[in-house]
Amino acid sequence: MTFTRTKREWKPLEDRSCTDLPWFLLFTVFCVGMGSIFGFTIATGGAARLVFGYDSYGNTCGQRNEQIEGVRLSGLDQTDKKYVFFLDPCNIDIVQRKIKSMALCVSVCPDEELKTYQDLKRFAMHNGSELCSYELAGHKYPSLPERFDKCPKLPVPPSKSLPVFNRCTPVDISCYAKFAEAVVTFVSDNSVLHRLIAGVMASKEIIVGLCLLALVLSMILMVIIRYISAVLVWILTATVVLGSLAGTSILWWLYIDHRLTVNETLSKETTETKDAKEEAEMSRDNAQALLVYAIAATVFTVILLLLMLFMRKRVALTIALFHVAGKVFIHLPLLTLQPFCTFLALLLFWLYWSLVLLFLGTTGNPVQNEETGLTEFRLTGPLQYMTWYHAVGLIWISEFILACQQMTVAGAVVTYYFTRDKNKLPLTPILSSVLRLMRYHLGTVAKGSFIITLVKIPRLVLMYVHNQLKGKENACARCMLKTCICCLWCLEKCLNYLNQNAYAATAINSTSFCTSARDAFVILVENALRVAAINAVGDFVLFLGKILIVTSTAFAGVLLLNYQRDYAEWVLPLIIVCLFAFLVAHCFLSMFEIVVDVLFLCFAIDTKYNDGTPGREFYMDKALMEFVENSRKLERVAERGRSRPTEVVSVEGAEMKPMVSDSGGGGDVGGETEAVGCGLDGGGGEWEELQEFHVYYLLAGVLVDWALGEQSTVVPLILCLTEDMVLFFFVYLPTSTLFLFATLLQKPSPAVVPQPQPKPPKQSSSHAS
Repeated sequence: MTFTRTKREWKPLEDRSCTDLPWFLLFTVFCVGMGSIFGFTIATGGAARLVFGYDSYGNTCGQRNEQIEGVRLSGLDQTDKKYVFFLDPCNIDIVQRKIKSMALCVSVCPDEELKTYQDLKRFAMHNGSELCSYELAGHKYPSLPERFDKCPKLPVPPSKSLPVFNRCTPVDISCYAKFAEAVVTFVSDNSVLHRLIAGVMASKEIIVGLCLLALVLSMILMVIIRYISAVLVWILTATVVLGSLAGTSILWWLYIDHRLTVNETLSKETTETKDAKEEAEMSRDNAQALLVYAIAATVFTVILLLLMLFMRKRVALTIALFHVAGKVFIHLPLLTLQPFCTFLALLLFWLYWSLVLLFLGTTGNPVQNEETGLTEFRLTGPLQYMTWYHAVGLIWISEFILACQQMTVAGAVVTYYFTRDKNKLPLTPILSSVLRLMRYHLGTVAKGSFIITLVKIPRLVLMYVHNQLKGKENACARCMLKTCICCLWCLEKCLNYLNQNAYAATAINSTSFCTSARDAFVILVENALRVAAINAVGDFVLFLGKILIVTSTAFAGVLLLNYQRDYAEWVLPLIIVCLFAFLVAHCFLSMFEIVVDVLFLCFAIDTKYNDGTPGREFYMDKALMEFVENSRKLERVAERGRSRPTEVVSVEGAEMKPMVSDSGGGGDVGGETEAVGCGLDGGGGEWEELQEFHVYYLLAGVLVDWALGEQSTVVPLILCLTEDMVLFFFVYLPTSTLFLFATLLQKPSPAVVPQPQPKPPKQSSSHAS
């Protein structure tokens, strides 16, 4: 006898099996291809040419070379000449960021300034290092007519070799000022650059100390944010509401005051001169602009107040989740080390990728540059696609590493949430999650990261095209290009969020990526407004936390740098410290955000399949349990206000009304969502409120884009409306359609829908007695 389930049930941490094995094999093959590129650069000499250097005739310095067909002076024995010397090291191509000078292999770098060709001759005779082209004899330098083209530009600055890459580099780097200006565009005076660098060198101990301070503040904030989240949320809400009301009131006051002034001026005006007419026309235009601003601010304020009204019941859940997330970091302290591990893995991979990219730059067939006549090595034919393969590897493997972090954190948080007795947690949940990831779920992570790569590559290509065509395209093309980039960015963010929840679903049930993504998507659709509230309120609270860390670190930096009276030297150290502080705060608080999102998915699953009765006890924390109880009380109050014949609340003191199942699995789905969802009405009310939310958001986006435009006229309004409508039709509308489709798929099971009880026949009191 076979038993077929209509829908798979959530069984946290019970079964574990390998997921998406073909994608793991595909990712392994891709990584083998990345390694093959590295091996190819080693085998063809590209790595050796990068490390040891090569001259303008294709000879690798420090070793014996083979003759290159068609290239004169190639195939020389350069065993004793280990250093690369540039005849004109300051001849830099700003666009290509490389030196255009002829390069030679020499035995010794000049350690003193050589001002004349006699000095070049003397240096060659004493050190055996000839600084002119190979065909010129050292003892004839002063008399040869070719000395002006094939000898170094005079005076030759003193130089020394780099520690690893054997290049003769000038001791005085002032000749690289033009190159530095191309990299740092705001530096126009060498003295300013030297002062900034001097300020960094003089304050290096303070910079290191402030970076450690930012690190400590980030770790402390992750623990204490659960105590201050409620205060931050309500202060934020009050500030936004009062600020919008105050701004709107000021705009209306300015409009009324300006209007009264204009009317008074026009009533006193007796002469109709040309200047008076122009002034009156300008005053009317100003009044009209103020009226438009005031109306736009009023609409924005009304929409904001409506959003606050819709979201007020969901804010409590955000606060509860922040409280529980703080407890997670107390029970799982190794979570704080996760950003370090991820950053270290990314750093090592990026170093490897950059090194191989440099190897590829010196790999290939020798080609003579038509402009300079120098020999360069370039990839030709099918080999040139190795660079593109290498570029795709940068994106995919970077996203894979970030996805591994998300899966690891999700596995640890899922273990914490679905362990009823927290004293029985594994000794190291983080390490257990890493082992589960490596043994079972690498294929799922590879598939999810590949999907992000497919969206990221077109967006990067469009951004490159936009930068290349800047100032050359018309307004319509620029608008469409920006719209496409924005749409792809929005799609990437949505997929990132869905992937993160899919990883959490995989950590719970050990299902494949597509199955986990579908299950997580259904859960998120059923709690759409909660998701919006958590992302809006929670992300802003975390952003305030980042600002708090950056400002605290900057304030400490000002106090510590106060001893330096040259305030220009403060700029670069403070910029470095603030950037590092924001990076550290972003890494740690993003980890906090991942924990909150995983907790919310676990909470939604818990409330959907459990109701607190014997055999179906909740897994949730006490703070979340209090939120559930408060939601039940609000639901019972709302039910008492409804019509009595359709009332579904049972006898007084019942924990929860009968639950309506959407899976045919015992009545444990729909009713619980309704009961705990603070009156979401089984998804219908949720969908209607979600529609209202996005419509108001679209209107607010159009008005804000127009008000912040360079010229508040009709044409920018049409452009803003067009851009926002394109985003609406190509991003929101398909997403909302999927939401509606997924909602309609949730059909209630007739077996557990509460049926109305037949009314008993009326009996007289005598019969009753």
